[in-house]
Amino acid sequence: MKPPARPMAPPTGHRLWAPIGIGILATGLLAIVHLQPDLERNLKAWATGAILILSVSLTLIWFLFLSRLPARLRLATTGLLVLAGVLAPLILTVDGSVSGTGLPRIAWRQRVLPGTPSRLPSTPPSVGSTPTTNPTHVFPDVPQFFGPDRSGRVANPGLATDWNLRPPHLLWRVPVGLGWSSFSIAEDLAFTLEQHEEEERLVAREVRTGTERWTHSNRTRFSEWQGGDGPRSTPTVVSNRLYSYGGTGILDCLDPRTGSPVWTRSILKDFAQPNLTWGVSASPLVTSNLVIVTTGAGAGPTLIALDRFTGETRWQAGADQASYASPLLTQVHQRPVIASLNAASFTLHDPSDGRILLDHPWPDARYPKAAQPVPVGDNRFFLSSGYGRGCQLIQVRAATNPPFEAVVLWKNLVMKNQFNSVAVRDNHLFGLDDGFLACVDLTTGKRVWKDGRYGSGQSLLVDDLILVQAEPGFIALAAANPAGFSESARLPALDSKTWNHPVLSGRHLLVRNDREAACYELPIQP
Repeated sequence: MKPPARPMAPPTGHRLWAPIGIGILATGLLAIVHLQPDLERNLKAWATGAILILSVSLTLIWFLFLSRLPARLRLATTGLLVLAGVLAPLILTVDGSVSGTGLPRIAWRQRVLPGTPSRLPSTPPSVGSTPTTNPTHVFPDVPQFFGPDRSGRVANPGLATDWNLRPPHLLWRVPVGLGWSSFSIAEDLAFTLEQHEEEERLVAREVRTGTERWTHSNRTRFSEWQGGDGPRSTPTVVSNRLYSYGGTGILDCLDPRTGSPVWTRSILKDFAQPNLTWGVSASPLVTSNLVIVTTGAGAGPTLIALDRFTGETRWQAGADQASYASPLLTQVHQRPVIASLNAASFTLHDPSDGRILLDHPWPDARYPKAAQPVPVGDNRFFLSSGYGRGCQLIQVRAATNPPFEAVVLWKNLVMKNQFNSVAVRDNHLFGLDDGFLACVDLTTGKRVWKDGRYGSGQSLLVDDLILVQAEPGFIALAAANPAGFSESARLPALDSKTWNHPVLSGRHLLVRNDREAACYELPIQP
């Protein structure tokens, strides 16, 4: 007679091989992603986020359903996770993105209101930094975005490069509203756009003191969680007219001395254009009698030209979506042209009527393009973008219809400009390649060197120097020298995320971000 069967013992062990395997797999995938030398930070960040989310999700599934841990422990953990999910939106918030990568920056929830601009006491000068600015000093004009001629280059007033021996002197510091606008300067006034609650303000300040001279407000607000709220473009000032282009497409013409309105147009509304994902960002371009702006995310027109004195439409051109780069006036084969980098193309236009002279495809429109097209000599242009698009050097030559055609001389991933731009010196490009300062040989397209860590910052070529506005807020000074990377000085100008472009007027450096603005007098050689 058979003995009675024993009841089966419950399964034992917690299947720890599952979370261990998940951890090993995630570590291997992360190593593969981060060991790719030319994979951009934003693509690495997205891939890292996806790997972490997947590994945490698999681990959670194992814990709840396959771990064989006590039911009471799993139930309590589930309750804590649900509670955390309910409380998180009440105590945490998304404060833009991390280093321009698109991943959310998590911060404690608090209502941070833009400060009312006012003069703050400046930091006492460091030893040896005696300011020389006097009431009769004239500040050289910087009338538009990306330098006096929109080339990313300014003249070197003889800057000293040892800031330990001769430190920069802080002239003033003021709180400002939200936004990533830079400064333009004319007749000792600095102009920028700021967001204050539901008002988008064009603000004029004295360069010498930071004192607010006047403001002009529009009841509008551009909001977007990744890039942050507020306007992006920089005002343009020419003669006795000031032009500002807000984040929602309002174009204003004002008197720069008084702020009195002359005329206004709502470009996106007037031309039935939806706004761009990250808002209107291109700065107005002014020619002898026209003000030219980009549009939005619709299928053309891409560029709009208005009479700069009356605001009446003179021409419209292009069938591509607009991008975040600003149009510029240059010459090709000694012929004046307007160069425009669009969502999926690079075009040259006749300034008189907008006629397309060159239409060079550069896909694809899914990835934003914000870096300035850079003229090289009389017939070449350097184009660059982030998000894995890389860069290319094209040569423009004569054709029949349209009058020009482009030949790609080289293309690669050695200079990836997300929303910063490069400048040219002695047949070399200098600028930020995915957060690192880099030098590229224009003839060969090969990277000469790449060094330093500056994040999603901005750079300005000051003759044989590179002035870098780093994303964390500090200013760095490096040599524009193909022989190698050399950083000679640093200045803790700002202390929070800074995507705004620096402005150098003579020896005076103006910087700002979405919280504060400051003006420094830089030391010069004896």
